[in-house]
Amino acid sequence: MLVLRVLSVFTVSLCYATTSTEKFEYGAPRLDIDNLENGYHGLVKENETIVEVTPAIRAVGEPVCGFRIVNKHHGEAPFDIVSKENGYAELRARRVLNCEKRRNYKFDIAAVGCNGKQSTNATVHITVSDVNEYAPTFSEPSYVRQVDEGRIYREIVRVEATDRDCTPKFGDVCKYEILTSDQPFVIDMDGVIRNTEPLDYERSHNHILSVVAYDCGMRQSLPVMVTIKVNRVCRLGWRGLPERVDYAPMTGKQELFPSAGLELCDVPCTVRELRTRVDLATRHIGKGCDRDTYSVQSQRKLCGASPSAVDLLPNPGLGAEWTKPLISDEGHESDQMFEFDGSSTAVTVPKSVLDHNLASSFTIATWMRHGQHSGQDKHVKEHILCSADDHKMNRHHYALFVRNCRLILLLRRDFSEGDLNIFRPAEWRWKLPQACDDQWHHYAVNVRFPDVELFVDGQIFHTEKKNPEVIDDWPLHPTKGINTTLTVGACWQGSENKMKHHLKGYLAGLSVLIGETEKPEVLSCLHQCKESLQVPAMELLQPGMELLTNSDLTEVTVEGDNRTNLETLVRKIGYANSREFPTPGRRNLRLTTTVTCDSGKMVKVPDAQTYVMVLRPQTPTINLNGTGNMARKYEDFRMGVRVLADVRITGEQKLDKCSLTIYPNLNPDHENLSVPEEMVKRLGMAARVSKDGVTITGSDMVYNYKQVLRQIVYTNRKPAYYLNRVFKLTCSELNGRFTSNEYVQTLTVIHPQPKEQVAHATINKHSVELRPASIISQDYIPTDHLNVMATGGSHAVTIIVVVCVGFLLFMIVLGVIRIRAAHHRNAAEETQESEMTWDDSALTITVNPMENAERRLQGETAEYSDSESDSESSSDDDNMDGPCRLHDSSEDEDEQPARSRKRDYQNVSQLEWDHSTM
Repeated sequence: MLVLRVLSVFTVSLCYATTSTEKFEYGAPRLDIDNLENGYHGLVKENETIVEVTPAIRAVGEPVCGFRIVNKHHGEAPFDIVSKENGYAELRARRVLNCEKRRNYKFDIAAVGCNGKQSTNATVHITVSDVNEYAPTFSEPSYVRQVDEGRIYREIVRVEATDRDCTPKFGDVCKYEILTSDQPFVIDMDGVIRNTEPLDYERSHNHILSVVAYDCGMRQSLPVMVTIKVNRVCRLGWRGLPERVDYAPMTGKQELFPSAGLELCDVPCTVRELRTRVDLATRHIGKGCDRDTYSVQSQRKLCGASPSAVDLLPNPGLGAEWTKPLISDEGHESDQMFEFDGSSTAVTVPKSVLDHNLASSFTIATWMRHGQHSGQDKHVKEHILCSADDHKMNRHHYALFVRNCRLILLLRRDFSEGDLNIFRPAEWRWKLPQACDDQWHHYAVNVRFPDVELFVDGQIFHTEKKNPEVIDDWPLHPTKGINTTLTVGACWQGSENKMKHHLKGYLAGLSVLIGETEKPEVLSCLHQCKESLQVPAMELLQPGMELLTNSDLTEVTVEGDNRTNLETLVRKIGYANSREFPTPGRRNLRLTTTVTCDSGKMVKVPDAQTYVMVLRPQTPTINLNGTGNMARKYEDFRMGVRVLADVRITGEQKLDKCSLTIYPNLNPDHENLSVPEEMVKRLGMAARVSKDGVTITGSDMVYNYKQVLRQIVYTNRKPAYYLNRVFKLTCSELNGRFTSNEYVQTLTVIHPQPKEQVAHATINKHSVELRPASIISQDYIPTDHLNVMATGGSHAVTIIVVVCVGFLLFMIVLGVIRIRAAHHRNAAEETQESEMTWDDSALTITVNPMENAERRLQGETAEYSDSESDSESSSDDDNMDGPCRLHDSSEDEDEQPARSRKRDYQNVSQLEWDHSTM
């Protein structure tokens, strides 16, 4: 067994030695690689020669003197193996390789020992790494395609680009892009170009695009030009219309369709007549269109109407406080409008604004927007204006209201106006589609009893059968002690003491003219719109053609059988806005066209639409300035002071309102503001004076406003009550749309200063006192006098004698003044307000002042203290009324009895000089 085992081991060792001899030559070096079959893998870039080999080439075992390429599998192997230290080797390319020519190389290498023996061969796999050295190129130098207008194409043209790089990363095209901006085309990743909107031949005949391609390495190609030609396709309708027409304020007429043309290629008949209507949409602007935003009074002045009409819905402000509770849009861009909610919104018009008794002739005019309310009872009244009993009863004397889409005027005669047993017309009911179309309309009712006329949008309403329906009624029965209440937006129910029959809608410019009626041309002017379509010149109209417009010039119709002349007329239609400061915004335009064939068949041409954009005007400025502070004497205030004597207004050419407010409010007992009434009347303005100040209204030039403002006079019969008066002036244009700065004017009262008399003693009310030397305290003796008194009694006696003699001379002078005052007592009493008159109620002249000095001193001191206390108390109370007021008007009522008491005291208890011996 042992022998067999030894033989087996020997046999295995022999076999192994035989196999090793076949792979390795004994004593030859060996390549340091795990798997000869996998070999080496190398990577070299196109622009480099060093090959990165994995794993690194290295020989082990015997010393190595070099490496060699022993087998070239595919012909050329342009590489060298350079030996390094420690058996390592580096593989290099003999030249820069080109991936596009040959990408892979394969060959065998072996290590050669210093003894000349060679190792076993190992295969090397080399890959040439691609570099993005080429940009994509298009297959065609340019592309040209044709398309029809008005269509959307899925594919107009397909562009194609290729790349010469050898790998997909740099050799494939991954993206196409259109460099030309603002073109209605897109391109996808496959190079397909399509349009995003229908093309228009009139807009552009050709579209030239610049297109580039990108490989996956984002290298960009040179651009290629793609030209897309648009073929004109004849289709029925208008062409050449602008997308938008910009209109600048104060530019006059501007043509809307200067390049318009009508295509009739698809009409399958002989054309007998063409008809085109151009509509201008303005209902969303203001009260149906762009009108001047002046107040009712200013608009009436501009239209030449009577200035006697009373505005019942003025802008809330000075003298128009009753409209403050209403909801308003403020009228900054357009007219001021008031909203009535149908449940609670209503106001009462003060009697001082309008006499509630209407004459036999009058006009009620208003703008109104009213719609039909779903679910509302058709018998519900919605009052615009109503005059009813103020308490106990609910009699409606007159009213204007809407009921069941009818505009109704109620006019009840008073019992004193005629026979109580005769029926007279009392209610007029007009059935109007405008009353419920939820659009702005102007209504005016002219009454010359019993004749009544209605004007709608400046045009007289022509009477039809039972339209209006006239209802007769008895006159109102006589009552005593019941007045009327005039309301807007509802009607006052006197017995229930609340508002009823509320209006749901919008009102503006409600006015009443009493004693006369408005002229039809004035009503037409009040409704006139400041923006409109401008018709072509009549000389352009050829035979067989006709041109029609509506009253507002918001519709222009051209009809006839001449297509060429129709196009010419449409091109000459323009837009104009005569307002200096128009309401900015968009006005839509629509062209509606129909074709009538010889057979009578009507062909509808597709409507064309565009719009006018009214640009925002430059905002004007109104600047007020002048002397901010003025001081005046008492006499000036009594005679009257021109508050705004040097006011200056710059920046704007016209105004329609100026408000002068005063703080604190006027005291009507002795203060007054007056305006030049004749000048105001001559200029057609209106002035409203109240305790708050003055309001001047009416559209006029700035120069005229300055003349009126400079003539406003402030009068104060008792200026001694005030330190100063503050006035604030503001002016506006276009019913408050443009306002000025606030100009503040301060008027200061110059109070007279007391005069200095003997020994620097101030002479005024209760200021003269006598004190014996024995009781004069140190508070009342100057320091130098105290020093003199300390030196000895003789000095004190001398001082007393000098004081007594001086006082005696003072009393003599005072007696002379009193003698003169006796002859001018009324003047003396008036001068007493200026605080410069002598008050001699506590001053007397006695035969022996030294004997009675102590007694008189005690009595006068008590009287002086009481009087001074009363004066201070009165002054403190008066100062609580305001920062500028010193006295209250109630003081005047107590002033006369006080003076009488003083005179009585003088006559009873004192002896006066007998001036007959002077």
